[in-house]
Amino acid sequence: MAERSAAKRRAAGPPRPRLDAVAGGAAAPLDLDRIIHERVRLAIVSALAVAPSMSFNELKQVLGATDGNLSVHARKLEEAGYLECRKSFAGRTPRTEYALTGAGRAALDRYLAHMEAVIRAARGEGA
Repeated sequence: MAERSAAKRRAAGPPRPRLDAVAGGAAAPLDLDRIIHERVRLAIVSALAVAPSMSFNELKQVLGATDGNLSVHARKLEEAGYLECRKSFAGRTPRTEYALTGAGRAALDRYLAHMEAVIRAARGEGA
C-alpha cells in the first residue's frame, strides 16, 4: 500500500507549494476576507476603487443590481468600515453617495494580494 502511494506521488510530478505556506500563510483560500469576497460586494469595492465616489443609482447601473440587493451589500460594507455613505438632497430628490474608506482600500489591497498568492500557488509558481 505504501509503495502504491509513493508511486502515485512520483507520477504526479513535483510537489506543489501548499497554499497555507504562500505569503506567510496568508494565501489559504478559506482565509479570504469574507466581507469583500462575495461577488456583489467585490464589485462595489472594485468600482469605488477607480472612482472617488459613486451615487447609489450609478452603482446600481454599473453593477446591474436591484435596489434591495445593492443596499443590503452596501450596508454590509459600511458596517465593516469599508464604505462611507453620505445622504443628501438635490432639491427634493434624495441622493445617496458612496466612497471607499482607507480601511476599504486596504482591505481590497489585501484581498487582491491574497488572490494573487493563491493563483501563484495553484500554478505552482511559489511565493
